[in-house]
Amino acid sequence: MSGAASLIGVVVLVVSLGVAAQLVADWLQIPSVAFLLVAGVFVGPQALGLVDPAIFGQAGLQAIVGLSVGIIVFEGAFHLTVERVREASREALGLVTIGAFVSLVGTAVAVKVVFGTTWAVAVLVGSLLIATGPTVITPIMQVVPVRDRVAAALETEGIINDVTAAILAVATFEFVIASQSSPVVVIEAFVARLAVGVLVGVVAGGGIALLLRRLNLSADNATQNARVMVLTAALLAYALGSMWLSEAGIAAAAVAGIVLGNVDIPHEEEIAEFKGGITLFVLSFVFIVLAAQLSLGDLRALGIGGLVVVIVVVALVRPLGVFLSTLGGRLTVRERMFVGAMGPRGIVPASVATLFAIELRPDNPEAATILVGTVFLVIFATVMFQGGLARHFAQALDILPMQTLIVGGGRVGRELAVRYESRGEEVVLIDSDEDTVERTRADGHRVVHGDATNATVLEEAGANRASVVVAATADDDVNLLVAQLATTRFDVDTVVARANQPNNVEAFEDLDVETISAGFAVADAIDDAVERPALAHWLSDSGRTGDVLEVELSNESLVDRTMAETAKKLPDGCLVAMVSRDGTDRVPDSDFRLASGDHLTLVCETNEAMQDARALCQGE
Repeated sequence: MSGAASLIGVVVLVVSLGVAAQLVADWLQIPSVAFLLVAGVFVGPQALGLVDPAIFGQAGLQAIVGLSVGIIVFEGAFHLTVERVREASREALGLVTIGAFVSLVGTAVAVKVVFGTTWAVAVLVGSLLIATGPTVITPIMQVVPVRDRVAAALETEGIINDVTAAILAVATFEFVIASQSSPVVVIEAFVARLAVGVLVGVVAGGGIALLLRRLNLSADNATQNARVMVLTAALLAYALGSMWLSEAGIAAAAVAGIVLGNVDIPHEEEIAEFKGGITLFVLSFVFIVLAAQLSLGDLRALGIGGLVVVIVVVALVRPLGVFLSTLGGRLTVRERMFVGAMGPRGIVPASVATLFAIELRPDNPEAATILVGTVFLVIFATVMFQGGLARHFAQALDILPMQTLIVGGGRVGRELAVRYESRGEEVVLIDSDEDTVERTRADGHRVVHGDATNATVLEEAGANRASVVVAATADDDVNLLVAQLATTRFDVDTVVARANQPNNVEAFEDLDVETISAGFAVADAIDDAVERPALAHWLSDSGRTGDVLEVELSNESLVDRTMAETAKKLPDGCLVAMVSRDGTDRVPDSDFRLASGDHLTLVCETNEAMQDARALCQGE
């Protein structure tokens, strides 16, 4: 077989394995990286010998891996919006500073003590294992619906630490191969690459954003042209940064992604979908090729010491770093434990370690073995165990929040989702119409596509841990069936159904569910507008920043407190308007004492104050 034909066969095999791994991962709801690694080793020279990365040549492999990493980092950074970071800005800052430092030092000490290698090699391994990465964190967050603040902290850490790890590792590698150099070279190289990356990324990302907004793209090809231009921004930023200084391209790609993700550009939703598909393709290809290059001899050479380092990194260094970096933040103790248990490593340490090992092996084979063996052992262990057991960890720690299911992605359903999410609640919509699902997802909501009258679809959406189910479609038969399933099959505490026809109200009430008659609701709204105009206007104003909230008191520190004492603990701009106890509603005076299980109706001026008040009453 000719060289070209062999290369084509290898590429097709790798792509096919990547697709198969993605399908299996989606089916089992486990990050695909786990299956990509196994597939790569299985078809590599160490096993079946079907894929030999040497066929690409060293320069070709470096170029393929480099450009692929640039695209992957760009795609992750594109989703790192200011609003997303604000969900857990304090925790994210701690994880990328204190947490990264603890990871670097702790891993380096473990490698030095266990293997007795030089400090330079130990720091090189520690630098690479700072990275967690969006390629493994994002799939985990897609199947483990933790609170937004937890997901935001992990995803922000993954994107920023990917860049930090790559640049720091390159700077350290220069020190390793230049034995006469001073350690100061590491700092100088790190700062230089970061500065180049930021400069190139801002220019490339800003330039493409300006072109997208000013060019008069033809209507027929506007979306296609926008996609190509954004992909070009990723490749251009990476190439220019790497040409200026090696590995500065990763920082440049990340910065370009952040710039484009945070400015208003046309066809943003279509671009995001396109980039996701491209990233999935290159991720599958590169991981399999890198895993195929892995020598099992490197793993065996580490012996028991390798397992000891993995245990130290996973069970000691990571939890310690998370504990120190999240002190005083919004995360609860259990959420911090979950973050401490989630530190899977991804494409950046795998790719950079492989390329470094190729250069190190001729002159320093022991250092190459320690580097690639340790990095891939940690990747295997963290992806397999942390990725595979993430949902079980979350369930054991009881940090999966109760959520609200809304059946129907029409105007009513979407408006309800906006209101609930503004209060900090976890919302999932269900709709059977594909166009409605895509439109709702584009608005930023979590949506399940399917027929909600099917119990399997409701279970997939999380009905077994839903505190509220709202049947809000325009079809009373669908609403009736959903309400029946929610009450009888899933035992949901609160079920609210929309009755479009007044004649159907009695059928809903027979199910003992809260029924909202469309006609009566309009009459009530008109009555409120006449008799209570100020309140009606405030509640119906889509631009308002606050709301009315009812929450059950479960914080023991507030039990038996007077309203006067409780008012001092509430956030500014919040007051208790009503207390419901044993079916009786009352407006409390200053001497009224609260009891566990009381339902408090709070009026809050801002959404932030409302969320803080909810957390206070629930003891979070």
